Amino acid sequence: MDTALVLEVKDVTFRRGDKEILHGISFTVRRGEHWVMLGPNGAGKSTVLGFCGAVTHPTSGTVHVLGEQLGRVELQALRRRIGHVNPRHPLRSPLTVAQVVLTGLTGTIETPMRWSPDDEQLRRARGLIEMLGLGGKAEERWPTLSQGERGRTLIARALAADPDLLLLDEPSTGLDVAAREQLLETIDLLSQTHPELTSVLVTHHLEELPASTGHALLLSDGRVVAAGPVGEVLTSENVTEAFDHPIEVEHRDGRWSARTARRRRVPAPA
Repeated sequence: MDTALVLEVKDVTFRRGDKEILHGISFTVRRGEHWVMLGPNGAGKSTVLGFCGAVTHPTSGTVHVLGEQLGRVELQALRRRIGHVNPRHPLRSPLTVAQVVLTGLTGTIETPMRWSPDDEQLRRARGLIEMLGLGGKAEERWPTLSQGERGRTLIARALAADPDLLLLDEPSTGLDVAAREQLLETIDLLSQTHPELTSVLVTHHLEELPASTGHALLLSDGRVVAAGPVGEVLTSENVTEAFDHPIEVEHRDGRWSARTARRRRVPAPA
């Protein structure tokens, strides 16, 4: 298998009970690429992300993640190579920022009993905290953090184990405009600090795409509308089809936007 392939999804279907959720999904992601998965509610984004994270198996078709085929690999070992950023992180304890980042090494939500990081792990965690602009917040506790600070903490947590693949599940959820922009700047920074890292970001909104996004997967009703280079996929025609609504897409200064397409005025009869 091509070692540059990070994700290969071929003719995948997925059924839940008697209902088929995905219908013949195919796409390929290569090392160092930054993808966005976009589509309306119910399009199948969460299910496809489950394949990427090695937590969901297809009903038919094949999924290769980091060179391993789902169904023929030890999942825990594979998942340790995948970082996952979920803004609905279910932490209940008042851990510090540093402690939350260190749980990325153990793959747990809470700090495991009788586990303590070594000096190298502590240095790595501190370096990530600094890199993501949280240097003065390392000892602040999770319940006191803003949503934006939590988002950056979770990115540092996902990077702690030096993953090959980073999954970002609607990372801008709950953020105001300023916090969203800060988070997108942080994600863009990763293309410089971690050039070999591959990422897949899920969102409903074109305004939430980092400038570093190079490829897109556009889904609707469990089918691929388009997949490939972002400029070829995120056209007004494709986005209108996916969302079943006339949408005008604009790309300016590296960022995307969308609005309802203006209807042409029909001149009144003379």
